[in-house]
Amino acid sequence: MTAAPPPVESPTTRKYERRLETDRSQTWRRAFQAAFFALNVWIGVQFYLFVKHFEGGGWGRFERPPGVEGWLPIASLMNLKFWVLTGMVPGVHPAGMFLLIAFLVMSWVFRKSFCSWLCPVGTFSEYLWKLGRETFRRNWALPKWLDIPLRSLKYILLGLFGYAVYSMSPRAIQEFLESPYGVVADVKMLDFFRKMGMATAVTLAVLVVLSVFVRNFWCRYLCPYGALMGLASMLSPLRIRRDPVKCIDCAKCAKACPSVLPVDQLLQIRSAECIGCLECVAVCPAEGALAMKTAGPKRWTVAPWVVAAGVAGIFFGIVLAAQVSGHWGTQVPDEVYREFIPRAQEFGHP
Repeated sequence: MTAAPPPVESPTTRKYERRLETDRSQTWRRAFQAAFFALNVWIGVQFYLFVKHFEGGGWGRFERPPGVEGWLPIASLMNLKFWVLTGMVPGVHPAGMFLLIAFLVMSWVFRKSFCSWLCPVGTFSEYLWKLGRETFRRNWALPKWLDIPLRSLKYILLGLFGYAVYSMSPRAIQEFLESPYGVVADVKMLDFFRKMGMATAVTLAVLVVLSVFVRNFWCRYLCPYGALMGLASMLSPLRIRRDPVKCIDCAKCAKACPSVLPVDQLLQIRSAECIGCLECVAVCPAEGALAMKTAGPKRWTVAPWVVAAGVAGIFFGIVLAAQVSGHWGTQVPDEVYREFIPRAQEFGHP
């Protein structure tokens, strides 16, 4: 009895395997996600210890991690407006403003890349829907009549927050941020998770479950921060572009897209939902059929390593500039924290 001959690999299969060997975009992206997620965990632990130190009436210097202000997007928007209108860097929560600038710049240049390369909530959401796909062999997409109006929710939330900030004068912003509520806004954010009620816990649990079945449910429908990054990405000089001559119509790009975009049917992706993850490019088996390219007549191809280096360069460059200029840390004295943190629950919204 003769053995069956080994299967013959087609040229297309061999090319695809070679592309997978050379395309490291998803390896780099996962490394960025893991590193930034770990950084946020470290910041969270440090900030928790900082708060516990002053809640217990502790004395002596205890370092507060400025990076926690990245979780205060509304305060960051206020500070950004204050800086633009006055030219002065605010003394309360300045790091949040610089982080917001960094995320906006990288989203403007690299297509909402903050959401797919760095955002810890985006990372958690991505692994939830991938868990759902592995468990149930698929994810579910909402029908268009429901998907489109739901996607508008994040822009409505962004509009409400944006209007609130727009209606405030620089003096009002300064008074708000220097009020007891503004000073301990980060503490109240921590307490949202430490002392959440039943309604909040159920809401978060529902969002987690929905994210297992629907790709990036929170990011797609409810995140106003992602909506802001999406608007910035509309001005990006880069686009995912498809060459219809080289395309073999396998639709692997559309199936891989976390934002459920019809990549296989478009010549270029203009949508604010594109998160610059490059997953569609990574899975494309046709050499040169899909790539991130610049605008203009020449349309230069942007290699994945350029995106990775650019995201890292923008983030570390702006953070370093803030640190070197002396505007990274808050100017709130420890004596104020010692007085305000134990009483954080007493302070209502001004």
